[in-house]
Amino acid sequence: MKSKFIIASALLLAMGPALAADPIKIGVSGPFTGGSSSMGVSMRDGVKLAVSEINAKGGVMGRPIELVERDDEAKNELGVQIAQELINKENVAATIGYINTGVALASQRFYQEAEIPVMNCVATGSAVTKQFLPPDHKANYIFRNAANDTIQSAMIAEEAIKRQGFKKPAILADSTNYGQLGKTDLTNALATMTITPVATEKFNVGDTDMTAQLLRAKEAGADVILTYAIGPELAQIANGMAKLGWKVPMIGSWTLSMASFIDTAGANGDGAMMPQTFIQLPTTAKRKAFIEAYQKAYNVDRFPSPVSAAQGYDAVYLLAAAIEQAGNTEGRKIREALENLNKKIEGVVTTYDHPYSATDHEAISSNIPVFGLVKGGRVVPAHPEDLEGDKALRIKPKA
Repeated sequence: MKSKFIIASALLLAMGPALAADPIKIGVSGPFTGGSSSMGVSMRDGVKLAVSEINAKGGVMGRPIELVERDDEAKNELGVQIAQELINKENVAATIGYINTGVALASQRFYQEAEIPVMNCVATGSAVTKQFLPPDHKANYIFRNAANDTIQSAMIAEEAIKRQGFKKPAILADSTNYGQLGKTDLTNALATMTITPVATEKFNVGDTDMTAQLLRAKEAGADVILTYAIGPELAQIANGMAKLGWKVPMIGSWTLSMASFIDTAGANGDGAMMPQTFIQLPTTAKRKAFIEAYQKAYNVDRFPSPVSAAQGYDAVYLLAAAIEQAGNTEGRKIREALENLNKKIEGVVTTYDHPYSATDHEAISSNIPVFGLVKGGRVVPAHPEDLEGDKALRIKPKA
């Protein structure tokens, strides 16, 4: 009996370090194939880069982070299946991701029900963090570190109408939740300036001929095209204008920075403008280190989607800090820690100083994004003065 006790004790001692080093599982859900893949792959690679750095320094609470990656293909129904798998089979402590607003809105309710935090690092639909607000819900488990469409639509309207002086905008938006919710936000932003679009046109993902929509905008006298869509279809708008011999500026949501727009539109895309939380320039020491590490890790020069990569990277550090502060991987404790982070996080997009509260799950405020401009196959600052000196690092005002 004594020998059996000694053997059992030895086994427990041997298992102790292994148990202590059990990985913390984090889900990563996004479109890694298809028309949204430049965003999804960039986000995933930014996430992986941050995890490799954290694990190299000992992980979180002495435990490595293990990523569980799933390709949702930008499909709502697949996103729903993946959410249930990550929660019930993989037992993730949290999930990072969601590129497409529709997928986020369809899928994140399962995390809310399971009391597991979701860090939306790309999806920008204004409704994303508002699905489960108190008092209708006891607590909200949905967080975001991307510039929501309320912020972006106001910036687009300000740039087009007040800064550049256009008076007859036309809106072209795709038929997805992202496009139609963005169109509504943009229409509302224009209304505050007593501007009504001269045309509002819709198209489907996968459409390759925008002639009809562009002709209606042209005939209505549009002097600027405002967009809410993703790269491939945005390129068809730029190329369609070129075919018609009609060139007016394109100003739209941040997705005009996608490689699938820039590469497919070519010279026709030059001059397109969009809000950006991150432009691939070494304007701070942190950004320089991130750019160099990303380029080395993935053997690329230009990122397919710089914003997605940077926000994915930052999301990991925010989540890791919350888990460390919580002292465990219980969803409720992680949520509470996110809502009251006591450590500043130096990110690529910004320095996060109490970015969330119980009533505010948006880390990015309206003062952080600046306008980017497509020029020669890259995104550069549209107004370089916006990133000069102290303005290079923009921080969310404290409540």
